[in-house]
Amino acid sequence: MKKSGAAEKKKARRSSAAVQNGSRDQSSFTPPRKQAANKDVFQLFAEKVRDHKDLESRWAILQETRVEYFRGKDFVSFMKNHPELKDILESDRNLETEDIANSLLQKNLLVRCDRVVKTVRPGKKKLSTWPAHLEIFPEQVFSENDAFFAWTFVTRWPLWQTLLSFFWPVLTLAICLFPVYPHQCKLLILYSCAGVLLLILTVLLLRAAIFGAAWIILGKRVWFFPNILAEEATLRELFRFWPKKDEEVRPKWTARLFYAVVAVLVILLLKHHAPDEAARARYQKRMSNIIDDVLEWSPSLALSGMIEKQTVVNATESNDNSTESKASSETVFSADETGSLEETDQHHNDTLG
Repeated sequence: MKKSGAAEKKKARRSSAAVQNGSRDQSSFTPPRKQAANKDVFQLFAEKVRDHKDLESRWAILQETRVEYFRGKDFVSFMKNHPELKDILESDRNLETEDIANSLLQKNLLVRCDRVVKTVRPGKKKLSTWPAHLEIFPEQVFSENDAFFAWTFVTRWPLWQTLLSFFWPVLTLAICLFPVYPHQCKLLILYSCAGVLLLILTVLLLRAAIFGAAWIILGKRVWFFPNILAEEATLRELFRFWPKKDEEVRPKWTARLFYAVVAVLVILLLKHHAPDEAARARYQKRMSNIIDDVLEWSPSLALSGMIEKQTVVNATESNDNSTESKASSETVFSADETGSLEETDQHHNDTLG
């Protein structure tokens, strides 16, 4: 009886273990359709997060490829401020932020990166907040501390990019057809382009003058429109007027004095060699003539100019032909006259003889 009871207990334990193993296998095994659905869910979540404006991101170079990346701490704060985005994950909406990021890393929607330059450059107090060059980090695990994550998928083109790609050849063709535009359109385009160019040059000179004066007098670096010449700057950063706080080392007074003397010498040299009024008038007249030639060009004038040129060429050729015929007739006449004179002399000599 005892042996049979022990055998029954062993069988019960084996059956319970089999049931537990079967439940584990069932929980770990996911049909292909569900896996594809989960992947699509995380893909939709990644696209939604990437297109969101509140997640701060930048562009950098990762192994000769331009990628968009964000910081780990920004992703954590973003998910705290927007918990409603977890509803896109459906059954995985209860996952923590770190688990969501690790899932994105496992599905190759994200890749963890590290800065290429890991030492502080001379003249700076700390590393760059947004490095321009990245490399792949060995451990693909989410972290908040000085960790960068780049998107690995290509986003869909927005509508404005599609329209821009369609109208770009049209714009190129319109630029090529500028000579045949009406005179008023030419003037409008010319003054608009000149105004935009003058505005850009004025802003560049103004910000350079403000930077030089603040650097020499106060020893601080003040750049208004700090990203106006940066290629990786976004549109919002491009029109940010107030500069960031200067975090670099304060320059020495000897360097400031040296550049102040150099600036004064350059200004005096430019003032001494500045063109006089006569030279300025000649240059202005030359430029106005060039602009007038461009603005006043038209197919009718071009055709009339070609006709006049052809008429002048024909007249010149006819004059040349008449001159050549006259010269040849004079040559023939002189030759005939010489021959007749020689014959008369010979006849006169024969008569006398």
